[in-house]
Amino acid sequence: LILSSQSYGEVIKVFEFTESELSNLEEKKVRGAKNKTIFSIGNNENGNFLKAVSSNGGSGIGKEINIDLEKTPFLNITWKVEQGLSGIDERSKKGHDFAARMFVVKKTGATPLSNRAINFVFSSNEDIGQFWPGPYFSKSIDYVLSSTKENSNEWVSAKANVKELFKQLHDLDLRNLDGVALMADTDNSKLNSVAYYQNIFFFSRINYILNFFFNITEKRDNNTAITTSSKGESPYVD
Repeated sequence: LILSSQSYGEVIKVFEFTESELSNLEEKKVRGAKNKTIFSIGNNENGNFLKAVSSNGGSGIGKEINIDLEKTPFLNITWKVEQGLSGIDERSKKGHDFAARMFVVKKTGATPLSNRAINFVFSSNEDIGQFWPGPYFSKSIDYVLSSTKENSNEWVSAKANVKELFKQLHDLDLRNLDGVALMADTDNSKLNSVAYYQNIFFFSRINYILNFFFNITEKRDNNTAITTSSKGESPYVD
């Protein structure tokens, strides 16, 4: 269940996942990758989704967007990995590939290399809640929000307190974010992956509390589990 009524607090939907939106998003191919990720739009009973297919390649799509973390500090990502990348060392340069990931970015300098980011990943090998500096860019922290070790080939909705995680991982007390990006890559492992994204939005604390108490054990259609990130924190933590 997704709480979207303004009477329950603010919700900021990040992507609509339409053909028109996809054609207007900025796409960047991973440097040195042989192929681009193939992104396409589909739909099911829960609305539109983005499908990402990667074969010995990688690219991402993203946009600049101002997210007020004082009002909407929580992030929801509903996603599924149909074909993962098991058996690789995701913490190393040779294995730093993910079937699905989402970057949240804060501009902290004049160049992209100055930016700070959290890379929320759907891991094929690590446990939920694990994190480490990216092997290529230490100012981007990989954070396992979902894992095929727990949810393989099934939709899962995962939530994270982005404001608190930036404080924990970067020692930054942020008021806002500046951009987001979705990515699927297999250029290091030379493998193949298939993943899906749906219902990505930021939301307020009151929404989080309502979700926590009423939906934490509920499952959506097609065995979509609802999980809570940031180490199962209480919704009352300031």
